[in-house]
Amino acid sequence: MDLLNTLVEKGLRRELPSREEALAVLATSDDELLDVVAAAGKVRRQWFGRRVKLNYLVNLKSGLCPEDCSYCSQRLGSTAGILKYTWLKPDEASQAAAAGLAGGAKRVCLVASGRGPTDRDVERVSDTIKAIKDENEGVEVCACLGLLSDGQAERLREAGADAYNHNLNTSEETYADITTTHTYADRVDTVQKAHAAGLSACSGLIAGMGESDEDLVDVVFSLRELDPDSVPVNFLIPFEGTPLAKEWNLTPQRCLRILAMVRFVCPDVEVRIAGGREVHLRTMQPLALHLANSIFLGDYLTSEGQAGKADLEMIADAGFEVEGADQVTLPEHRSGGCHGGESGGCHDDGDTDCHGGAGVCGSAPAAAAPAPRVDEPRPDLVAVRRRGAGTDLAPNA
Repeated sequence: MDLLNTLVEKGLRRELPSREEALAVLATSDDELLDVVAAAGKVRRQWFGRRVKLNYLVNLKSGLCPEDCSYCSQRLGSTAGILKYTWLKPDEASQAAAAGLAGGAKRVCLVASGRGPTDRDVERVSDTIKAIKDENEGVEVCACLGLLSDGQAERLREAGADAYNHNLNTSEETYADITTTHTYADRVDTVQKAHAAGLSACSGLIAGMGESDEDLVDVVFSLRELDPDSVPVNFLIPFEGTPLAKEWNLTPQRCLRILAMVRFVCPDVEVRIAGGREVHLRTMQPLALHLANSIFLGDYLTSEGQAGKADLEMIADAGFEVEGADQVTLPEHRSGGCHGGESGGCHDDGDTDCHGGAGVCGSAPAAAAPAPRVDEPRPDLVAVRRRGAGTDLAPNA
């Protein structure tokens, strides 16, 4: 396909595709799917080889959130039967993180529900970061605490945080349809605060909420403009007890096309398969490793994931290798030390960042988008987390 040849050439040059080209990827047929995966896989291997980075989530505070994000089991008014608990103590969080690190993770993601942290919360998380780093030399720590106020990103950086996660989730045009208690602009502001503080920015999306192809392309192009070092791609987990419980809009094939589109638009960025891969990719998960270079090991915030041992076997069986603690995740032009951390990218040089060199050549017209096949609901695959952080049971790692 001329389209795929063009996209590979652009990806190898870190050149931005046109919106029409990105839409055309989403519109490809199932018969073309392996060609799409092979093309995006060439770009993935150019910048990340066959390495797979493992990340491990620790839910520091679960449930009881005042925000009304429709997709979230921890939202205001949610009746999902999830674990609910207040802040873990630093030593409890460090013990939870140790399980993931022993399983091969090199980054620990510390997450807390809520609109955003108070200054006391930042102090609490700072103590947790120090506890984890004191016990584990060389570990990366990413914080995800909601909307940041002035000065908080700097305090987290001083405490040893390497990165900050705050997802855009969906397009600016449709953001108010999923959340009313804060705005899309609030989210952009927090990602920019993380950048400004010298943290490696992590920001991604959620697919499967009923959005259009145009919405998906819009949010991914917005992410490229924000230039995060990592882009988590979540697939909606339709929890019973949330407004989106009946939204089963994804097939394994559509998930793969979405991941390919993200890789073509952000070729040299850490693309992470995040929540929902087991629910929607299912037996197609190994193919997704040809598109993404990063996954979460084990369980998620409020849902259970694939067994950690199965994750490691899947990576090996697919011909990939777990990225070691001594290996730099990002390509050299993105990990030149602007942030001081091994995963930091450069954001002051238009020739080396994610949206440098955005010229378009050989654009292909967008194909007429077929009506996506709707997946059969599989509520049996949505398992509420009952182990690990906040419980007396061993974590899945």
